Amino acid sequence: MTISDTAVASQTGHFIDLEERFGAHNYHPLEVVLTRGAGPWVYDVDGKRYLDCLSAYSAVNQGHCHPRILAAMVEQAQRLTLTSRAFYNDQLGLFYQDLCEFSGYPMALPMNSGAEAVETAVKAARKWGYTVKGVPADKAEIIVCAGNFHGRTTTIVSFSTEPQYREGFGPLTPGFVVVPYGDVAALEAAITSNTVAFLFEPIQGEGGVNVPPPGYLTAAAELCRRYDVLLMADEIQTGLGRTGRRFACDYEDVRPDVMILGKALSGGFYPVSAVLSDPEVLGVFKPGDHGSTFGGNPLGAAVARAALAVLREEGLIENAAVQGAYFREQLMAMRSRHVREVRGKGLLIGVDLHPEAGGARRFCNALAGQGILAKDTHGTVIRLAPPLVVTRDDLDWALARIASALV
Repeated sequence: MTISDTAVASQTGHFIDLEERFGAHNYHPLEVVLTRGAGPWVYDVDGKRYLDCLSAYSAVNQGHCHPRILAAMVEQAQRLTLTSRAFYNDQLGLFYQDLCEFSGYPMALPMNSGAEAVETAVKAARKWGYTVKGVPADKAEIIVCAGNFHGRTTTIVSFSTEPQYREGFGPLTPGFVVVPYGDVAALEAAITSNTVAFLFEPIQGEGGVNVPPPGYLTAAAELCRRYDVLLMADEIQTGLGRTGRRFACDYEDVRPDVMILGKALSGGFYPVSAVLSDPEVLGVFKPGDHGSTFGGNPLGAAVARAALAVLREEGLIENAAVQGAYFREQLMAMRSRHVREVRGKGLLIGVDLHPEAGGARRFCNALAGQGILAKDTHGTVIRLAPPLVVTRDDLDWALARIASALV
């Protein structure tokens, strides 16, 4: 990594140098070193303020350091942080209740990271296929979509279509079939008697903020019902208000058989994820089948309860719908020779640039210089996803600077 002269001359250069010298080089961050945050704003070590338009990939939907979530974390951390699931604790049952009432699902299984939750869903689907559907042993197949991003574990990268995520990590895990995203006919053609699940993102965030055609989720749900296949939605990034609805699947009134959540489930304070479903599916797990030392710990449960309460009681989902519609409308009206398309729902927006624009990263660097933090993905897409507490004034401030950077 080449550190700019400006970065070297400041505190920024010192902290970047430490990471580069002692850390594994599996990321290529922008040259910004953040030290604190509040609401939709973050501040670097040199005192510069930025509007956070990434939200830690939607993990801080509630804004940075939300005081209600912080208070819940501090209070619980002073009482009890970890027991393991070898014992009951007085927070997990309350978290289950809050999450099930919020989501409409009757049963939940808590984990830590989003990737762990996806792995849990994969295990549940396979065991459901063998014990309920009657698929022959070790023959279960799960259909996934091209352009997917579900995590970084060995099994998950095995069904990624991004070559960099797979190369050098074989042998890869079998049992997955890839179909084009948004193609109902291809999905039906891929279903066999051994198919146990269809795993999808209602909007592909990392894939470039790809929105499927209208009616796709409804049609996929109907196919899964017809062929006795579990419909499994990865709403780790799209769920919990990000798209202006409780879940992105709500846009088509689709209730997946399995719902996978993470990121904003803890408001950015602590890793918490969960798999939601009915007892017919999650009931396949018996004591000893699956577990996690930290999954369901009292600290994480208390934090997640507060994070859900903030979403529910402070109008953040409604704000995402209103501000997101305004943000997209203004971006689409922006005159720029570089922009090919603006797509997304709520406050999950992708600005897709023409190939000849020279790549999205250079624009993300320019935006950082203007006080806006955004992330490039798939070469040509600038992802814009500010916290759900963002205001119209915040967006107007950002829009003037985005227009300047994209000119």
